[in-house]
Amino acid sequence: MAEELHIDTTAGKEAIYQSLLPQLTALVEGEDDLIANLSNLMAALHSAFGFFWVGVYRVSGNELVLGPFQGSIACTRIAKGKGVCGACWEKEVSIIVPDVDAFPGHIACSSLSRSEIVIPVKNAKNELVMILDVDSDRLNDFDETDRIYLEQVAALIGKMC
Repeated sequence: MAEELHIDTTAGKEAIYQSLLPQLTALVEGEDDLIANLSNLMAALHSAFGFFWVGVYRVSGNELVLGPFQGSIACTRIAKGKGVCGACWEKEVSIIVPDVDAFPGHIACSSLSRSEIVIPVKNAKNELVMILDVDSDRLNDFDETDRIYLEQVAALIGKMC
């Protein structure tokens, strides 16, 4: 297991993701505890990018339930189809929200959140098991680069489920 990240935070976003992804893989290698791995992955993403909030919501029955995260306190349960995470779960697609105030039905866990990206996490059986949720305190902070690389992070998580 890798125990520290080596990230050039002065590099561009894509370069940071490219440097981070193999380190994330190494971080979870050899550890089979999902909670421990998710905790370290969220800490690594938070550390590398300084995201306002990053975490996962896991599917539990007819709700998403809060899992490991980094950032301020968060909503504990989200119904299917509700808010950005619930919409991602219902549609099973990544969603980029440039301005959360303009998203119909947005659930404001924090009034400081301004933009968001959510990524579905599927297991080996192609079942949606979690949502990777990342918030920013800046408007329009996420783009296709984030989507592409965070989908790779979601795939890594899905392999552990």
